Amino acid sequence: MKASTRSTWRESLLTLPSFAWLTLFFLLPTLIIFAIAFKPATFDGTVAPGWTWRTLLSLKNPNYPEIIFRTIWLSLATTACALAISIPVGYYIARCSSWKRDLFLFLTIIPFWTSFLIRIFAWKGVLHPDGLLKQALVFLQLATPETQLLYRPEAVLLVMIYTELPFAILPIYAAAEKYDFTLMEAAMDLGAGKLRAFFSVFVPGIKSGILSACLMVLIPSFGSYVIPDVVGGIGSPMIGNVIAQKTFTDRNLPAASALSAVLVIAMIVPLLFFLKGKKKGKGQRPEPAKEVV
Repeated sequence: MKASTRSTWRESLLTLPSFAWLTLFFLLPTLIIFAIAFKPATFDGTVAPGWTWRTLLSLKNPNYPEIIFRTIWLSLATTACALAISIPVGYYIARCSSWKRDLFLFLTIIPFWTSFLIRIFAWKGVLHPDGLLKQALVFLQLATPETQLLYRPEAVLLVMIYTELPFAILPIYAAAEKYDFTLMEAAMDLGAGKLRAFFSVFVPGIKSGILSACLMVLIPSFGSYVIPDVVGGIGSPMIGNVIAQKTFTDRNLPAASALSAVLVIAMIVPLLFFLKGKKKGKGQRPEPAKEVV
């Protein structure tokens, strides 16, 4: 057997457990969800035999466009804000001394030591009408006693940014740690300012980390339902809240599956862009250095 053939078989055997895991716990459940979306529902919450388009046609509910739009803009805003914060933070951590780097990484991951639900309910206390934040804003005349901080889309956005921010900082830091910062020094020697070098040299140089951070933030944001339920109230539902309602309250599994299928498709689109960007980045050749004006 040739060495190349042995290497191919070895790589196939190494990837087989991961492929089997993804097939069993991701691909098959996804196909089952798509299949149930074409099934009729019964009154007792089970799936009836046969096939129908009625479940998909029920997605024409006039309330769904508003919920879908809210889900999209909250997810995109969360991703944009998380990137705007995490890129300079990742840059700073990568340039820090070793003890500062360890400290900031520790502060980044320390929220994971606490239950997700406890952190969300803690924000509910922070944004409460009688909370310290509301009293401080009123004292500073930045808000009135009638201002509502809780149960609004802005509160959902704030808590989503807080929750997803570590998932953006870590991949960007991982890319920044491997970055050659002498390229920025060379750009500044050629006449670029610090900001110009940062945005024109450093940011494109960590493109893979930024794309990974986008996926790590955007995909969970699309499926978020606990945060809107706790701090958003009944006035700020997202697609995840409707799926939970269809599953546990209405006991309509086909309708929940149809909405889940839409959510899966919405998650696949940014994943395809990510894979395309990764492939394009690998295929590009470095251009010769040019003077930065």
